[in-house]
Amino acid sequence: MVMDHERQRARYVAGTEGAPPVPPPGGYRNARRQSWPIVPPGAPASGTTSTPGAPTATAFDGSAGAGGAAGGVTDKKPANALGWVALVAGILFALILLITLAVGATDTLYGVTMLTLQLVVVAVIVGALFTARGRTLAAVGLAITLVFNVATVGGMSALQTSASGSYDGMKTDEQKHEEAYPGIKGTDPQNALAQQSLEEVQAEADSLFADIRERITAEFGYEWVQVGDEDLRPERNGYGGESMLIEYTSVGWATTEPIQDYSVKVEVMAVIDSVVAEHGLPSLYSFNGEYSGIDPSMIEKLYGSDDPRDQHTWEYYTENYPDPMRFYANIYDLSNDPSGDFLKTREAQNARTGEPLEGLQMVVIASAVLSEADRAEFEEKLQEYPGFQ
Repeated sequence: MVMDHERQRARYVAGTEGAPPVPPPGGYRNARRQSWPIVPPGAPASGTTSTPGAPTATAFDGSAGAGGAAGGVTDKKPANALGWVALVAGILFALILLITLAVGATDTLYGVTMLTLQLVVVAVIVGALFTARGRTLAAVGLAITLVFNVATVGGMSALQTSASGSYDGMKTDEQKHEEAYPGIKGTDPQNALAQQSLEEVQAEADSLFADIRERITAEFGYEWVQVGDEDLRPERNGYGGESMLIEYTSVGWATTEPIQDYSVKVEVMAVIDSVVAEHGLPSLYSFNGEYSGIDPSMIEKLYGSDDPRDQHTWEYYTENYPDPMRFYANIYDLSNDPSGDFLKTREAQNARTGEPLEGLQMVVIASAVLSEADRAEFEEKLQEYPGFQ
């Protein structure tokens, strides 16, 4: 019996050099036959076959990713809370900007609060971008924020405000009321009513100029030319608006010839001093003189030298305080300008106003004056501002 088995085995393995050895009789120890069903050729690749009591065999088509499940079903995780926060923050911030734009609050858009809020929103969005599950929603929030931001919406609001002329913004009724104050903050409005009116200052300036021109021409032979035009400019009231008071600048008058001799300059100023005295004004005060009280180094910087004999500018002044009129008389002398720097200044001024480069020039300035035509309205408006100054 054993012999027959050996012959049969020998016949089985004959000519099989290099092949794996035949299992021993009875098979390998603990060997177990595969109990999974075999999928025959031609069966659907994604199909499943189940046998009672046996595991289910599943065919894979290779299309599922690393996170995919059996049978091609993907297990996608939802976005995290930070992603939703970033998206909602971007939307809310855009709505806040649009609402602010709608009410015309341009000042608020460029305020510290709005800029800080934008930085917070951007920080939240950037944080969400670094998380895998919040990146998509954060990207949407970032896109919204890039479109609707302080710079873009603020620019639109500024253009809208400029086009409509509505600069009130978020001012309260009290602030708007203060803006219409007819006087000047910190100044007693009764001063404007008690002092010379605009018309009186204009008349006094014309009379003073006429007398000075006549005297100077009679004694020195100088001719005159008018410089510039009269200027009336509303004074600010200190509450963000314009008052009813005016800053008045008269036309200027200038000699057509230079005055370069020191002794002639002294005589010219003496004549002007006598004329202003006749008009009830104090004696002329010299800004460039040694008794001006100004530091000599500053005098040299302003007038070219601390010695009047070498100065390119003489500047004299007087006023009729408590009335508002201020009178200025200057002499410009380019012969005392060795560097040529002052010449450039005078040439620039000549290009603006057409005034002569050298010679004597006069002008009158009066601040916070009230026109006679506005006096009644000024007094009426003051009734709405008890205690204001």
